[in-house]
Amino acid sequence: MGQDTRTAVVTGVSSGIGRAICAQLIKDGWHVFGSVRKDSDADAARDALGDAFTPLVFDVTDEPAIAAACDQVSEALAGRTLNGLVNNAGIAVAGPARYVSIHDLKTQFDVNVYGVVRTSQAFLPLLGADHEREGKPGKIINISSLSGRFSVPFMSPYSMSKYAVEALSDAMRAELLLHGVDVVIVEPGPVKTPIFAKTEELDFSPYRETEYADALEKVIGSTQKLGKDGLEPEEVGNLIVEIFNNASPKTRYPILKSKFSRWTLPRLLPDRLVDRALARRVGIRKRR
Repeated sequence: MGQDTRTAVVTGVSSGIGRAICAQLIKDGWHVFGSVRKDSDADAARDALGDAFTPLVFDVTDEPAIAAACDQVSEALAGRTLNGLVNNAGIAVAGPARYVSIHDLKTQFDVNVYGVVRTSQAFLPLLGADHEREGKPGKIINISSLSGRFSVPFMSPYSMSKYAVEALSDAMRAELLLHGVDVVIVEPGPVKTPIFAKTEELDFSPYRETEYADALEKVIGSTQKLGKDGLEPEEVGNLIVEIFNNASPKTRYPILKSKFSRWTLPRLLPDRLVDRALARRVGIRKRR
């Protein structure tokens, strides 16, 4: 890794969006440090991405492991700043808000929200909060979701976590002006990634005897279809490269297919009209 090589840390790179982000950054000349949770995933990522990739083995819920990875990156940087951090790691929990367990909600937030906080806090000194480092301050890109702006039936745990990432990012962006570190939000719609392919593996068994059983079956089917028809992960990766290369990026970037019907129109229509449309789509009818 040369003195002038741009560097980034990307979390959650074993597959999907994270792997695509790494590949596109490397293609653009970056050296990428990417987090995976298992040694076997580290080997697979290194084989796929080549010498411009350095695996970091940590879970975003494990503070000591994050700290150790940060030390590893710091040593490689040799006093220079880290140019970018992409908080991508995440999971999706689903279920009716009436019944979803607090334990599942805590797990959702521990990964998708507190994981972003832990990782950002650990790497901020490398990004420029340590003013003794050489080089310009870096950028943080937080991967939110379309669900961070619009919540739909049975996805409230995931949407709650992404709404929180939006709020966190907006506050961080103002706070980190002190250090010259920018914060940008990327809000993908459905993407062809394992998070959609694994929808059928979500455990909906606790809800089979509830009034939402039939509606949940429709949600599973529609979500799988959205994933199959979604964006290619490389499209998100290309957007990340564009943001890093932009000296004055926007604060947030929605990226999705059918943008008018899924993004623009719901923002223009009255909330209750949108509620009824979403409910009807999964077979929920208002009680008279």
